[in-house]
Amino acid sequence: MQKRIPKIQYITQDHPQLSHSDQARLAFEQGIEAVQIRMKDSCSNDILKEATLALQYARQFDRILIINDSIEFAKEIGAHAVHLGLNDTSIDEARQILGDDIIIGGTANTFEDILLQKSRGADYVGLGPYRHTTTKKNLSPIVGIGGYREIIRQMNEKKIHTPIIAVGGILLDEIEMLQQTGLYGVAISGALLKTLNNQTHE
Repeated sequence: MQKRIPKIQYITQDHPQLSHSDQARLAFEQGIEAVQIRMKDSCSNDILKEATLALQYARQFDRILIINDSIEFAKEIGAHAVHLGLNDTSIDEARQILGDDIIIGGTANTFEDILLQKSRGADYVGLGPYRHTTTKKNLSPIVGIGGYREIIRQMNEKKIHTPIIAVGGILLDEIEMLQQTGLYGVAISGALLKTLNNQTHE
């Protein structure tokens, strides 16, 4: 079965007015293909509640819901996808638990990381950060536009076709430029959140 890997995904973040499920609903309403629920500092009950509600919105709009880090929550609610960092449960282990149908993405900072995540069976790889971002602690070295071009060149040379998603501090007007490097897609957070927040106050 051909998996539907989204080209644009929105990553939720803590916000004083908008819950994570609110952000998911607003993003889906704006036509965003996928939302990744990322609640690093929340308790299990809150994550489960927000993710379950966000999944209802995803089904309503025929979109994709990604759970960050937790294969347990992804399995419990029946999410479409899970995204795993380099230090989380490895993708091949997660695959044994979640099965072949779910989309599993992995994080990378270098070409070597991409090779590792590909060897583990990643359906896509989130490569970043593009620039400095305040939404993530313990940030890896900045990749930048030149870094993306070089890594895509290396992938083409090795005939590696894993979809690469740029992530980290991306502005809305930079999406097209980044896709022109040969990247498969982008993940956005803060830039889109400002837009979504403004709409709720109009």
